[in-house]
Amino acid sequence: AGTPGGDACAVSVSAGASVSVPPETMQSLSARTGALAPRLAATSRTVASQRQRLVPAPEPEPGPIRLPSLQRPFLSREALLGLAPRSGPAAAAAITLSSRVRYAHSDIRVPDFSDYRRQDVQDSKKSSQSSSDTRKGFSYLLTGTTAVMGAYAAKSVVTQFITSMSASADVLALSKIEVKLGDIPEGKNMTFKWRGKPLFVRHRSPKEVESEQAVSLAELRDPQLDSDRVKDPQWMILIGVCTHLGCVPIANAGEYGGYYCPCHGSHYDASGRIRKGPAPQNLEVPPYEFVSEDLVIVG
Repeated sequence: AGTPGGDACAVSVSAGASVSVPPETMQSLSARTGALAPRLAATSRTVASQRQRLVPAPEPEPGPIRLPSLQRPFLSREALLGLAPRSGPAAAAAITLSSRVRYAHSDIRVPDFSDYRRQDVQDSKKSSQSSSDTRKGFSYLLTGTTAVMGAYAAKSVVTQFITSMSASADVLALSKIEVKLGDIPEGKNMTFKWRGKPLFVRHRSPKEVESEQAVSLAELRDPQLDSDRVKDPQWMILIGVCTHLGCVPIANAGEYGGYYCPCHGSHYDASGRIRKGPAPQNLEVPPYEFVSEDLVIVG
């Protein structure tokens, strides 16, 4: 602090000897630190100490103010440590309070990624056009490989998902049935279970074949020729589910000698064609194949 008479004032530095500083030097020092006041107010942080004094602190004896050497920045971190200044202003002090001040983040070390960069692009002042083809080739190879692996992974996921929705092995085993035709006498109908539905296999007589082939299409509600519904005129293979409401018709019954549904009175002929009643369509013909004269596979 200056004296009233304008003479040189005495200042002190921590752990240093008392020195005399002229008033104009104090004003110059105040002017230099005054420009940093807004930053100091904006970035300073003060945290109250959790320690309490047991006894009142003694009043400091009046004496000269000690200042650090003016050869170094007043508030730099290195100045407080007695080193050459290399960073921006910073201050740390603790008497009864703990506080830290940092103006610029110049004391933070920037990571060095030189070990992870290519040798051709480490020098920022050197042109890297000579190695662009090599670098592009590597990038294209990496991108293409990633795309192929992603497509293969997507294909595997979709295939597994679709396969999980397909029929199991036991269901596929029941998807086909073998029927021995030699066990069915002429003029009779036998019922089998196929895919949870009744399957009618009828051994028609020559008289029934001739009668069904002579039917006019104009008399039919769902017109179909008998020859279009059979592969061998002797054998009529049908799914025994009424096309009205899904009942099971009775074989060798009805007004036409074929099949009769007792639920609502639908009459079918020996070719499974609807002739009378509420049923809208003929009985369904499943896919089948003759393996031999005495064996047929349905499904």
